[in-house]
Amino acid sequence: MSIEEKAKATAKNIEGKAQEAVGQVTGDKQDQAEGKAKQAEASTRHAVENAKDAVKDEID
Repeated sequence: MSIEEKAKATAKNIEGKAQEAVGQVTGDKQDQAEGKAKQAEASTRHAVENAKDAVKDEID
């Protein structure tokens, strides 16, 4: 996994967690949902990068 892509995915996850937490504190269901969606996107990004790494390792 490239360092840059890993950092982007981690930042997206943190952003999502923060947005979800704000939504919980304020009672804003939309913020909560958007935060969870960002976390899911980050998880997907991590999985894609891990798959790329696995393929690269097999080739090397």
